[in-house]
Amino acid sequence: MAQRHFEGKEHAESYQRYRVSPPQELVDEVLNFLRKRIQGYLDLAVDVGCGSGQGTELLAPHFLTVVGIDVSPAQLEIASAKEHAPNVCYRQSPAEELPFEDDVADLVTSMSAAHWFDHPRFLREADRILRPGGCLALLSYTMDFELEYGERTSKLNEICQEFYAALHPFRKAYIGSSSLEVYKKIYDSVSYIDKEWHECLRCRMIMPLSGFIGLVETFSTYQDFLEKDPVEAKRLSQTITDWLLEEMGATSTDTEVTVVVKYFYLLASKPQKS
Repeated sequence: MAQRHFEGKEHAESYQRYRVSPPQELVDEVLNFLRKRIQGYLDLAVDVGCGSGQGTELLAPHFLTVVGIDVSPAQLEIASAKEHAPNVCYRQSPAEELPFEDDVADLVTSMSAAHWFDHPRFLREADRILRPGGCLALLSYTMDFELEYGERTSKLNEICQEFYAALHPFRKAYIGSSSLEVYKKIYDSVSYIDKEWHECLRCRMIMPLSGFIGLVETFSTYQDFLEKDPVEAKRLSQTITDWLLEEMGATSTDTEVTVVVKYFYLLASKPQKS
């Protein structure tokens, strides 16, 4: 059964402000896989569970049309309102009922959302709308982000692990101990023979400490904690922020840190018709 999260307006705004976009290196991996199987121009890409469109926009230069799909009106309102490429549009729909005809999409992707879908139904829909040779690309990352800050790197990551451990009791039972394992199961259930599994693509991005804290606060674990006990959730976030600043020898959350994100992804190609 599909899971519904990230639909409130306030959370959608935080999602747009803090969630990271997939790195260009990862987008290039997807495109290289696709171009080996489809020659010529690329017509349609469908980004399922697009949220506020951070990943959707990255596909715009490579396809005639890019459609972001999400079940949340609040997410889509933000995605549509911000400046975006003219060939990008957004539609409301569940992942399991995609509003497209058969055999029309060159790419069906989901960036950090597929773990919430009803996987058998979504995979059937992806197969239905993909053209022969079209590709399915499901991307995500582990939630144990690391920080780098000179000689204080090791100590900062000890503090981060305390943050993640405090949020772990609020992890959805549906996801289990690791979303990576969820994606491995999806990979195993993909029926296409032509498929690949990749993990631990480490990408570094520089952001203010406030951006890192805001990113963790968009996690479903933190949001569940915030809903159950907003005072304690905010206290935890502030305590972690204070510890990190103290260890960094900094006074402002505008101080920049390097955040290391560990991506994993699956790629699969629908067979050509014989």
